[in-house]
Amino acid sequence: MEKVYTKIESIVGNVVTVRASGVKNGDLALVGDSYANVIKLDGDLVSLQVFAGAMGINTRDHVKFLGRPMQVSYSEDLLGRVFTGSGVPRDNGPELSENMIEIGGPSVNPSKRIVPKNLIRTGIPMIDVFNTLVESQKLPIFSVSGEPYNQLLARIAMQAEVDIIVLGGMGLKYDDYLFFRDTLEKSGAMSRTIMFIHTAADPIVECTLVPDMSLAVAERFALDGRKVLVLLTDMTNFADAQKEMAITMEQVPSNRGYPGDLYSCLASRYEKAVDFEGAGSLTILAVTTMPGDDVTHPVPDNTGYITEGQYYLKNGHIEPFGSLSRLKQNVNKNTRNDHRSLMDSMIKLYAAYKEALEKKAMGFMMSDWDEKLLKYGNLFETKLMDLSVNIALEDALDLGWDILADCFEPNETGLRSDLIKEYWPNKEN
Repeated sequence: MEKVYTKIESIVGNVVTVRASGVKNGDLALVGDSYANVIKLDGDLVSLQVFAGAMGINTRDHVKFLGRPMQVSYSEDLLGRVFTGSGVPRDNGPELSENMIEIGGPSVNPSKRIVPKNLIRTGIPMIDVFNTLVESQKLPIFSVSGEPYNQLLARIAMQAEVDIIVLGGMGLKYDDYLFFRDTLEKSGAMSRTIMFIHTAADPIVECTLVPDMSLAVAERFALDGRKVLVLLTDMTNFADAQKEMAITMEQVPSNRGYPGDLYSCLASRYEKAVDFEGAGSLTILAVTTMPGDDVTHPVPDNTGYITEGQYYLKNGHIEPFGSLSRLKQNVNKNTRNDHRSLMDSMIKLYAAYKEALEKKAMGFMMSDWDEKLLKYGNLFETKLMDLSVNIALEDALDLGWDILADCFEPNETGLRSDLIKEYWPNKEN
């Protein structure tokens, strides 16, 4: 039931305060002609964050409470479209108002979930071979400003073997938004993509709505039997927006000024990842930039407790050390019988290459084994770690065997003799 009030008590920044009853936190309202969100309740004193800003609003404007939280339209018409954080079309297309669903609902009952068991192919060897992405997994991409994490997300959006991509951008530079849009359009992937984009110039409250918008739509498509991949960038911007809102609400700050419920804010979004029995799945990959490359910063620190591993994007590639997909063993046993053994052996040899590299840098005498490791490390980095490499999982495994055969004798790899007999390349041809 809509309630209308005609007296605004105060206007501070983009927050207006009105005395009202029967209002719930998160409810939507109209302040004049502008949408606003209830962000604080103090008795009958209600604080609302105005999406478009409070400029032009005066204390005599009407405040109409709509009696419901934010909603988004759900239908096939969403595919190929771009919206703002509040669901308004950004692509000059028609506004969608049919089949409205609420955002920010609870996560799925654990009894309705099934154990993740299917891989998502991306064409990126450092993911497919070494830290396989599994359906219904929730993984962050830890990185720092300046790294090509948005380019990595765009590649995954183009290449991932899923039915639908939902891309949520938070605090993006306008150039980054155009990059995503143009790249997906040129590749033909836009037809299966839905974008909710908040740029740095948009109202801060819309930044906090992007994950909820993206995940509400993705969950409905998953329930309809689709395999959905949600790509979010950047969750640190989302957390910073939550911090700014908390300061506005005069909450007591916690670690580095972030709200005390930061963990819950992040967990309630990540826990939307699910594989439905008899239906589809929802998988989440979310960029989390680390200020100062500090993994103990509150946002990556809290994220690590929620998610099932992480990808570290550093120096332009996904790091073999530190990156971890805790669910990869669920699917590696079903890909190819050499997958797990080859992966372990190649990472072990790459660690030895790093030691040989340090030895060379310090001027120590290099042995024949060290020279083999240096050759191996160079091939590993150029043929597998480079983010421009785009090959199928089976081809990447074959390439791994080729790299080993170029650098070592079979007995130097530590691999089982039955696997060597089956997969070691025949160099005579």
